[in-house]
Amino acid sequence: MKAKEILIALIVLMTMGCEDFLEPESLSTYDQSLIFSNVDDARMGVNAIYVQFGVDGFRSRLSNNMTGNTDIEHSSGWGSTSDRYQIWDLNPQENNGDLGKVWSAAYTAIRDANIAIEGLLASPLLSSSDQVEVNTANQLLGEAYTLRAYWYSMLIYYFGDVPFSIEAPKAGQNFFLERTDRNEILTHVINDLIEIEEDMQWADQTRYGIEQVNREFTLGLIARLALQRGGYYLTPEMSVVRDDDYLDYYEIARNYTQKLMNLKDRELPTDFRQIFLNQAKFISPVNDEVLFEIPFALGNGDVGWNIGIDVEGGNDAAHDYGSGNNYMRMPLTYYCSFDTTDLRRDVTCGLYKINKDGEPEYITRGISQAKWSRWDLDDPPGASTAKGTGINWPMMRYADVLLMFAEAENELNGGPTAAAKDALKRVRARAFNDVDQTEKVDQYVDNLTTKEAFFDALVDERAWEFGGEMIRKYELIRWGIYSEKMAETVQGLKDMADYAFDNTGPLADSNLPIYIYWKLDESGNFVILNRNTNVVLSPEEQVEWNQEQFLLSLHDDELGYDEWITRDWANYIDGPVPGVVRYIFPLPADAISSSQGTLDNSGYEFGL
Repeated sequence: MKAKEILIALIVLMTMGCEDFLEPESLSTYDQSLIFSNVDDARMGVNAIYVQFGVDGFRSRLSNNMTGNTDIEHSSGWGSTSDRYQIWDLNPQENNGDLGKVWSAAYTAIRDANIAIEGLLASPLLSSSDQVEVNTANQLLGEAYTLRAYWYSMLIYYFGDVPFSIEAPKAGQNFFLERTDRNEILTHVINDLIEIEEDMQWADQTRYGIEQVNREFTLGLIARLALQRGGYYLTPEMSVVRDDDYLDYYEIARNYTQKLMNLKDRELPTDFRQIFLNQAKFISPVNDEVLFEIPFALGNGDVGWNIGIDVEGGNDAAHDYGSGNNYMRMPLTYYCSFDTTDLRRDVTCGLYKINKDGEPEYITRGISQAKWSRWDLDDPPGASTAKGTGINWPMMRYADVLLMFAEAENELNGGPTAAAKDALKRVRARAFNDVDQTEKVDQYVDNLTTKEAFFDALVDERAWEFGGEMIRKYELIRWGIYSEKMAETVQGLKDMADYAFDNTGPLADSNLPIYIYWKLDESGNFVILNRNTNVVLSPEEQVEWNQEQFLLSLHDDELGYDEWITRDWANYIDGPVPGVVRYIFPLPADAISSSQGTLDNSGYEFGL
C-alpha cells in the first residue's frame, strides 16, 4: 500500500508559500501543544514536512533536473535562457524560477520540521507510561530531524552558506537571518541525527516501511552528511577546499555505515533490474535494497515523465501509457565505460524508446536512464497523461552504504582494508554472472592495493552502480574532482568521434561500435546485434537489420565534433575560474528582497 498519508497532511497543517522564507503563513495560529499531544495528530504534524517532496521544487527539480551535468548524466543548457537551461549551463540568474522553487520547498520543509521538533520535545508523549507512545514519539522526532538535515544538505550544495534556523516560528522572532557557515550547519544536523537514531524504528517496525524515514535511512544519511562535511567545497573566492578536521567526519561515516551493517545487514538482491521495477509496480520491500524512497501518490511524481525510458504518447498513440521524456541523457563515454559483461549497463542505459505504436525503437539521440519507465506500470495511466505516474523515487540504497563504508575505510587507513575490499566485492558481485566472479570481482578488487587505486575504483563503481539516480553531482563536488571529470568526459567523446570518423587518436583500432544494428524479433522484442563491437554486414544481412550511427554520431563534418560535446560542459571546465566548477547558485531574488538587507549575492563571481 502506498503511504498516501505521508504526502497528504491535514488541511490545517498544509503550508502554502510564504513571503519571508522562515515566517509561517498559518501554522502559528494553531496550538502546538494540542497538535503534538497525541500520536495521531503528531503523525499528521510530521507528515506536513513530507509535503514538500510532492511539489515541483523536489519532484522534478531537485530529484533530477538540477543534478546535471556530470560525467554520467548530462543535458544541453546553452541553447536556451529558460530556467532549467540556465542551471544546466551553470549560469542561473537571481530571478530563476527553479531556484526559487527549491529554496521555497526547502525552507517550508525546514520550518515544518522545526515546528514538529519543538512540539514533540515538549509533548507528554515522550514521558508517557505507554511505551508504544514513547516509541512512536521518538520515531516521529527522528523523522523530523532527518528531513530537516536532508533539506539543509541540499541548500548547502546549491547555495553554499545559508540562513540556519532550528526554532519554530513565533511572533516577534527575527526572521531575517544572515548566512551561517555551511560546515557549522552540517555539524549541527549530523549531531542531531547521532543523538536520535538509536530511538528510531527500523523500516520493518514502521507502518509505511521504506516509504517513510526510518532508522536505516537515518544511519545512512549520517554517513552521507559526514562525507559531505569532510569533503571539498567551493568558497566565495572560487577556491576548492576542505577543512582540516575532515578525517573526523570520515570516521563518523565509517562508524555509522558499519553500525548499520552490524545491526541490520542484508544481502543485496541479485536481480539489479527488479530493484527499480519494484518502484513502477508499487512494491516496497523492507530489509532489502532500498532504504527509503519518496512515496509519490498516484497523480503525483515525475518519474517516468522527465526521467526514464522515452515513451511517445498522446491521443493519437496506439497505447494508453501516455508520454514520457528524459531531460537528462547519458553520454556514450559512460555507456562504453562499463565492462561489457556488467549486468548493470543495460538496466541503466536505455538505447531504445517506445513509439506511438507501442513498439520499441532505437533512440537515435541520447541514452535514457532505463531504470524507470511508465511502460512498466501495470495500469496504463491514459493516452494523454504525462506527469503524475506515482512511481516512487529512491533516496538511498544499501549498496550506497557499503560503498560509503569502503570509501571511509580506505581514507582512514591510507589504503584499502580487507573490510573495505569485501564491501566493494559485495556490490560488484551481483553485476556479473557466476562464470565471471573470479576475474571481475575477486581478482579485480584484490589487485587494488593502494589508496589511490582503490579510490579511483570507487569513483568508477559508484558511476556504474548509481547511474541515473542523480547523486553523481554531489559526489564529484565532495571529492573535489568535478571539473577534472568533465574535462575527461569531453576528451573521451572527442576521442570516440575521431576513432569513428577516421580511426585516429588513442582509440584507433579499438573495435568499438561505429554503427549499431537493431531489429524487432518475431516476438516484438528489441534486439541489438552489436552492443560491444564494430561489425560490417553483408548486403544480405543489411536487409535484416536497421543501421544507426553510434560513435559516428559524435562526429560533425563542419565542426569536427557534434556541438553539444564542446558546449554542454564548457562552463564546467572553463567557467569564471578555469578548472573550477561554479556549482553554487545565486540566492533567489525574493529571498534577498525579503531579507531586509541581511542577504546578498556577493562572491562566486556572480557579477550581479
